[in-house]
Amino acid sequence: MNTTVLIYGATGYTGQLVAREAVRRGLPTIVAGRDAAKVARLADELGVDGRAFDLADSEATREGLRGITVVLNAAGPFAITAAPLLAAALELGVHYLDTTAELGAFLHSEAADAAAITAGAMVMSGTGWDVVPSDTLAARTAARVTDPVSLMLALKIFVGTPGERIPLLFSQGSITSAAGFADYTGSVRVDGAITRREDAEPREVDFGFGPEDVTPAPMGDLVTGWKSTAIPNIEVFIAGGIPAPSEIAGENTPAGPDAADRAIGRARVYAKVVGSDGSSAEGIVDTPTGYGFTQLAAVEIVSRVLAGDFVPGFQTPASAYGADLLTSIGDSVFIDL
Repeated sequence: MNTTVLIYGATGYTGQLVAREAVRRGLPTIVAGRDAAKVARLADELGVDGRAFDLADSEATREGLRGITVVLNAAGPFAITAAPLLAAALELGVHYLDTTAELGAFLHSEAADAAAITAGAMVMSGTGWDVVPSDTLAARTAARVTDPVSLMLALKIFVGTPGERIPLLFSQGSITSAAGFADYTGSVRVDGAITRREDAEPREVDFGFGPEDVTPAPMGDLVTGWKSTAIPNIEVFIAGGIPAPSEIAGENTPAGPDAADRAIGRARVYAKVVGSDGSSAEGIVDTPTGYGFTQLAAVEIVSRVLAGDFVPGFQTPASAYGADLLTSIGDSVFIDL
């Protein structure tokens, strides 16, 4: 039985991190992307095969996926790359995973549920810091409440210590993809349906260091939280807001945080679930920062799929692997409040 992962977008910032971790773990890996020269250089460096194809060419995309088990899409903006790669994957019965944080990509993956079941393949968006910590925390916290009816999540992408420098937090690709969030501004889930609410206001959340303001954010948890918990009312917030595309620009700007930057600080997610009787539960997850976590989490999920551990159809990290997936990734921990 062939068990190979193809990482598309492997020459990008996140793609390289994931590809190097996959090779380090000994997973049969193929690196892929649009630029043949870049793919060839990376493949040679890692000692693996490489494939170059443009997702605008549907036949080339199908050929690029032939003979593999799972494709991990690390190429943003996912508003452009997810649809053609997912379509080709399901046509061939290939499992599709990605590292997106874009709500639109989650909605597209959710809509592919029936086709994925027919193909016997699993579709999972958000195999990185978006949304593994928040999704597993939502599932764990919901399980502590009888008849949960509302879920509030808040994300804090960087937690430093006094005197510690603030590292570079975003890759150029993430900043570019962030432009797509504007299309979903004000999105919340109400009575089971995603809708837009113009009057969404900031909240105060305590991530364990005292109250701080968080602002509404249209994150993929509006899709994954519903799948994982069936909670009909979901809101997501973020400390510091979503970065604007202008925040990283220029040809001399680093592609993303280097190893030293990735080692600085932690990241946290807060959840509160309320039940129909008014009872509630709260919790926090504490993880490595975004890209370091994503590197480990995406490859952990790939390794499970390659081992035959998957659920056909649209799945989330928690719906496929349970809340305990979180504690298998680095030194990530749950803190029940």
